[in-house]
Amino acid sequence: MPLMSRTERALYFFGRLLVRCFYRVTAIGLENLPAGGFLLVPNHISWVDALVLQLACPRPIRYVIDQEYFHKPLLHPFLRALGCIPINIRHSHQAVRAAAEKVAEGEIVCVFPEGQLERTGTLLRLQRGYELIARHANAQVVPVWLDQLWGSIFSFQGGRFFTKFPKRIPYPVTIAFGKPLKAETADVATMREELLKLGEVCFSRRPSLDRHLAEECVRGLKRRPFRTAVIDGMDHSELSRAKLLGAAAALSRYLRKEFSDERIAIVLPASKASMVANLAVTLANKVPVDLNFTMGRAANESCCRRANLRVAISATPFMERLKDFPWPERVLKLDELMPRMKGQIIFWLIISILAPARLLLRLLQIPKEGGHREAVLLFTSGTTGDPKGVVVSHRNVVGNVSQFRELLDARKTDAILGSLPFFHTFGSTVTLWYPLIEDVRIVTYPNPLEAGKCAALIDQYKLTFLLATPTFLRVYLRKAELEQLRTLRLIIVGAEKLPLDLASHFEKRFHKKVFEGYGLTETAPVVSVNLPGPEPRKPGERVQPSSRLGSVGRLAPGIAAEIREPETDRKLSLYETGMLWLRGPNIFEGYLDEPKRTAEILRDGWLKTGDIGRFDEDGFLYIEGRLSRFSKIGGEMVPHETIEQKIIDLLELSGRDERPIAIVGVQDEAKGEALVLLSAENIDLAALRKKLQEAGVPNLWIPKNVQRVEAIPVLASGKLDLKKCQERAAES
Repeated sequence: MPLMSRTERALYFFGRLLVRCFYRVTAIGLENLPAGGFLLVPNHISWVDALVLQLACPRPIRYVIDQEYFHKPLLHPFLRALGCIPINIRHSHQAVRAAAEKVAEGEIVCVFPEGQLERTGTLLRLQRGYELIARHANAQVVPVWLDQLWGSIFSFQGGRFFTKFPKRIPYPVTIAFGKPLKAETADVATMREELLKLGEVCFSRRPSLDRHLAEECVRGLKRRPFRTAVIDGMDHSELSRAKLLGAAAALSRYLRKEFSDERIAIVLPASKASMVANLAVTLANKVPVDLNFTMGRAANESCCRRANLRVAISATPFMERLKDFPWPERVLKLDELMPRMKGQIIFWLIISILAPARLLLRLLQIPKEGGHREAVLLFTSGTTGDPKGVVVSHRNVVGNVSQFRELLDARKTDAILGSLPFFHTFGSTVTLWYPLIEDVRIVTYPNPLEAGKCAALIDQYKLTFLLATPTFLRVYLRKAELEQLRTLRLIIVGAEKLPLDLASHFEKRFHKKVFEGYGLTETAPVVSVNLPGPEPRKPGERVQPSSRLGSVGRLAPGIAAEIREPETDRKLSLYETGMLWLRGPNIFEGYLDEPKRTAEILRDGWLKTGDIGRFDEDGFLYIEGRLSRFSKIGGEMVPHETIEQKIIDLLELSGRDERPIAIVGVQDEAKGEALVLLSAENIDLAALRKKLQEAGVPNLWIPKNVQRVEAIPVLASGKLDLKKCQERAAES
């Protein structure tokens, strides 16, 4: 191993001392570093990445850096003394040879493959320069992940470098070294996959993820106790963060005293009362179960029985609207109970303002850790059958809120319209727990389909975030006015695929882009999201892409992905199309009392999503459809959603408030399956077949029958009700 010069040793000695004053670096995977020369390939988050990476590595690192920075008068003497290798992107041959020589001499050479600093906190496209060096030197390649530097003053978090106050000193940083890869196997797809896996390992080690959800809420609500937490869009009443905490704390003491039940049902729409109820159940160290009151009696009876729900929280006016609901033994009516608790609420309000967070947590008897214990029980919408109980842990919710926070990077002035029901996973994490923990104001409204009233609330309270499903968003086209949505700076849809015609019509109508995200109840739910790109600082400046049409965005921090063959589980490249598997702190604990069903989709911490997807080289995820929305015909996988969109385009069926058609696969003796077109419109099959053939659609993809229906069956969330669609298709 080459010896360092005296100057180099002095620089390393004083440099390490200086960096240790400001950063506390934890290195994991040091045993993976080869003894001789090799190539280091890290992500690139901040201006101090090289310094903290050197602090974590026991041997000197030779960095390949841009020639422009290498020759800056102030930096040049130090960079030269440290053996840095200058590179000119247009003429890189000399730098490649120099780096290969250093590796051959037993040195560690580091290349930042993104070629620039991340400005969104997510991994960018990997340039292939490191591959040239690795193959030229026949060197092993070690992926390395730098975690938690996003948010430091040297990162672009908040849209600026340097002009931020440090959150902590010393600032904690985790650096994970992966297992070395041979030069011939270290292609960009493999390297991206390995970096994401290391990122997941680092993120999952964060101590904050093991906190109890109630602790996160208490700490979040105490940060700015006098700011408005929630405004009820029905009666326009408000609760400050302190009042919300005081009311929930008082109710939580009552629940602890009166009920030994582990889980408590909540039967309320999105509202101020529902937020108090959910927070109170969590503060009582119990599990809130928001029931989907739109599912019908039989489905809710099943949910109550399986979750052993004997107590429910609701309100008299709402109970009167639910004519056929299977209420448990005890129902707490908030409109009757809370006025009787006025004294306790005032007491806990004062305590919540005056007591430090640590003391308040002790008084409320909040456990020090939540971890993998059940925090929330959600029932799936039952698109393919009976609802499944999804056990979401404290770690899942706290982790996903943290992931969403890093993606969204909310400002102090931001405010959310909370119209999604809390029994929906998107509504639960993003419009309930996220605002409580992250100090984001929320305005609730119980019915997302009343777009006119929702739009009026957006206008009245100058809301900036609209989170919806495509089905709910479509109603805005008919019922909202242009001026009412002018304050929105971010519109995100999830839960179902965003039709491109809807995105286009919405942008033309309101001059606002719609950004698609992706998630599952089993992922708590946020997996990925498209986001607005940074504004160029000068004309013609290239900015890093934050969204891509047709994709569902880049993965949230701390999530790793694999693409596998649907039938054999054989691992494929991230850039190939196959079954999407995910790993991260937001992956659920399993289905309630269904170990066999859990084992089918959870393996060694990896979740089989059931979705067919692929990644592009910039890391954007494309979902081709759910496996349940493919038919295998003549040995070929035929995507239902692709055919639906083609038919909608050819027959000009876009722009409607409701789904016009749905493709369903039914059993067929000759080819295994056949396609049936369910249609709420009168369609001539022969004419449609001709149009599809002229458009180049394969014969296998053309529906065999058309089944006329009054309306396409959908669930309350707007998702296609596949079970009922299958029943209607079978009638043909």
